[in-house]
Amino acid sequence: MRPTPHPPRHTPEAPRDLVGIGIGPFNLSLAALTHPLDELDAVFYEQRPGFDWHPGLLIDGARIQVPFLADLVTLADPASPWTFLNYLKARDRLFPFYFSERFHIQRAEYDAYCRWVSDNLPGLHFGHQVDAVRWNAEHDLFEVVYTRLGSDGAAEALGRAHTRNVVLGVGTEPHVPDPLRPLVDAPGVPVVHAADYLDHRDAFLAADHITVVGSGQSGAEVFLDLLRHRPVGRERIHWIGRTEAFAPMEYSKLGLEHFTPDYTRYFHALDEPVRDRLLASQWRLHKGIDADTIAAIHDELYRRTLHGGWPDAVLTPGVRVRTAGRIAAAKIELHVEHIQQGTRTRLTTDAVVLATGHRERPLIPLLAGLDPYLRRDSSERPRVDEQFRLVLDPVITATGCNVYVQNAELHTHGVGAPDLGLAAWRSATIVNSLTGQQSYPLPARTAFTTFGLHRQTHLPAARETVTLTPLVDQR
Repeated sequence: MRPTPHPPRHTPEAPRDLVGIGIGPFNLSLAALTHPLDELDAVFYEQRPGFDWHPGLLIDGARIQVPFLADLVTLADPASPWTFLNYLKARDRLFPFYFSERFHIQRAEYDAYCRWVSDNLPGLHFGHQVDAVRWNAEHDLFEVVYTRLGSDGAAEALGRAHTRNVVLGVGTEPHVPDPLRPLVDAPGVPVVHAADYLDHRDAFLAADHITVVGSGQSGAEVFLDLLRHRPVGRERIHWIGRTEAFAPMEYSKLGLEHFTPDYTRYFHALDEPVRDRLLASQWRLHKGIDADTIAAIHDELYRRTLHGGWPDAVLTPGVRVRTAGRIAAAKIELHVEHIQQGTRTRLTTDAVVLATGHRERPLIPLLAGLDPYLRRDSSERPRVDEQFRLVLDPVITATGCNVYVQNAELHTHGVGAPDLGLAAWRSATIVNSLTGQQSYPLPARTAFTTFGLHRQTHLPAARETVTLTPLVDQR
């Protein structure tokens, strides 16, 4: 059974309550939670022609690293019609899923679920490229200027929307380290970011020698997929990464409490220098490799030793690429350095997959019209308050208008910012801020761990003092 959409609530002369920019999982979550609220008139714009979630990494068998309960809405509203379980019911797949006993679903299935939501949820406008966000001081409203695109991506018409609030969910973009940029920019060189891996997979499998750069989850998945499809004894794959080990992601139950609202509130309350130091040290919380993927890689390598010999695969962590270039037109040369040994060498290869991660898309180009009103931290990053609002000049905030961000607040809210498991909670927090009431009641406590000496609660001004039992002095 599909959810029944509401009739249109917007009139041309009235400003919107909310305009969302970008339709990835996070803004799709917000759209799903605003859907049943008649008091909110929300619309969302996306440049792409349809929902598209990391298509180049939808490798067969690859799973998302959060349980299926971390869908778009369940952790804020498990009775919502937009849950993953309701998606399964609509597709007559509820019993097969039940018997599969899978807590972590495949990436392709999560993508299909999000597509189902985006196909049925009203208020989503694909093929709309947002060009600018400005403050209209005369009307005390934001102006969102956009271009409507045709099926071929060409501009068809210009448009403008006025709104009291804006939410930015423009997502991330593939990151290419500076030493490797010349390879990506050079025509005809078989070097692609992992985000585009599946589009070039056949070419990589045909290459004589392949190098995967990057020791995180995407690097591991690409290496495993290539390994499984290369001849035994003639694998000819190098896998290198900067981290000191091909390390598993922190997945202990108490470790996972870093991805709770409790930790997010604690992190936000820390001083800026402390937050920056913490983020640099927490890479294994969100940049390690899933233990099942590590096990699958080892199993595949071991299988290839059963008849004697070792697979022609080299796995070397703790390596950074210093420079890179082409040899003639068919070869690539990587100048690499082992960080701990201080030794250097050259690696010649025929193709390179850059599993070098993603970075937040810069907000400043889109918000150039709001530049005079933005408040920044000591590193010139936008300041974001506890309710995920950009800190703006009081001339704007005094009107009750705000700009919210999704997955652009890593520096202020910590490792949970890009995590799918906090999507519904963050969206519900934004909805409650928009409505000025608990449209979605949220728990005051979500972790057994007490982060700091004062527990941060869901009310920005409220704190719960934790009584500590003094330790006995045993000196």
